[in-house]
Amino acid sequence: MKTEPGKKKMNRRDFVLSGAAGVATFTIVPRHVLGGPGRTPPSEKLNIAGIGVGGRGAGDLGELSSENIVALCDVDKVRAAGTFKRYPKARRYTDFRVMLEKEHKLIDAVVVATPDHTHAVASIAAIKMGKHVYCEKPLTHSVYEARKITEAAREAKVATQLGNQGQASEKARVLQELILDGAIGDVREIHGWSKRKRFITPRGIPRPKETPPVPETLDWDLWLGPAAYRPYNPAYLPFKWRGWWDFGTGVLGDIGCHQSSAIFKALNLGHPTWVQACSTNDMAPPEIAEESAPLGSIVRYHFPARGSREAVEMTWWDGGMIPARPEELEPERRMDGRDGNLYIGDKGKILGHRLIPESKMKEYGSIPKVIPRSPGHHQEWIDACKGGKPAGSDFVEHGGLLTEVILLGLIAIRTKEKLYWDGENMRFTNSENANQYLNPPYRKGWTL
Repeated sequence: MKTEPGKKKMNRRDFVLSGAAGVATFTIVPRHVLGGPGRTPPSEKLNIAGIGVGGRGAGDLGELSSENIVALCDVDKVRAAGTFKRYPKARRYTDFRVMLEKEHKLIDAVVVATPDHTHAVASIAAIKMGKHVYCEKPLTHSVYEARKITEAAREAKVATQLGNQGQASEKARVLQELILDGAIGDVREIHGWSKRKRFITPRGIPRPKETPPVPETLDWDLWLGPAAYRPYNPAYLPFKWRGWWDFGTGVLGDIGCHQSSAIFKALNLGHPTWVQACSTNDMAPPEIAEESAPLGSIVRYHFPARGSREAVEMTWWDGGMIPARPEELEPERRMDGRDGNLYIGDKGKILGHRLIPESKMKEYGSIPKVIPRSPGHHQEWIDACKGGKPAGSDFVEHGGLLTEVILLGLIAIRTKEKLYWDGENMRFTNSENANQYLNPPYRKGWTL
């Protein structure tokens, strides 16, 4: 790893946190001792490592507590303190590369819950070592990374799962079954929205000019990872990174993989032919538009007819904007919740996972249950790691393509162009300006 000018060079020994004392009493047996290569038998527990274990990472590990949590990695000791305390026997690291190198014989599976810009480098490093991977959404920070992770997971034949938990829900299945049963006929329009508050995801702001000292408990250079170097500022973390283009993917990247998953499956959407957007950044000065996601945006995707399915247009709304209220919705009902979906067919409409008006839902009767129910989002991944069927948001079958499509909308926001997409060749056919955003350069010393 390269260091910035004037920064003390650190060796690998420095990265291992001093809190790893007591490892001598650790009794979990490495997987290679228990048997040959291949997936963990259902009767055995997985040895799981976490990369980015504060915040959402702590929640993911909690959902996986039926297994062995054997190693933890985080660049922020304060953010990770609660997780370190919860798993006192887990070996602790600051650099995930060091952890994977030192513990590769012990670890079966890895949970990645870092900021978006380091999802790919951490996930692919684990996949190339043959580790199963659970990665928070969006799967990657760029379209190129999503394609490469999909290819790596396919080649390694490891079990994977994207962190869009709603895909495992009963509501997601009911929606898919309504669509598949023809409840609203041919679906022509898809709408999704999120009213993510600015204090949760700060955006529409310029880069801060202040350069306060880096907290002693944070390794800022490792936090930056493959992103271009910039001085530390508390405006970027924790969690605030989502609104900055170099680190996050705005509201669309944050919520889009949740909102669009079920309908992607129901309609087998595939790649769009074009994507176009308008946003508050259209009139913002460059120092804002080039640095942070917009306060609000509308993004349109056009999906061509496929098989027996008609062409479909999908529109994303955020920043308080939502689609027009459907006439079928009862006057007393609201549709302005924080997150929502509306599906319009040639024979009816669905709000969320129910036909509107509610009287039509009650009249519809029994919906054929043709989709197997989930044991739980995280349990799907555990089962897949132990030889079961692929998880519902497996990178190869679903999560990788879903992420690619969502991230195309961010490029449309940034370029302000209507972009025609060649999914097979992973390029825009009408804009070299847009193509530069497909695979932004990494900082020297970082590669996939």
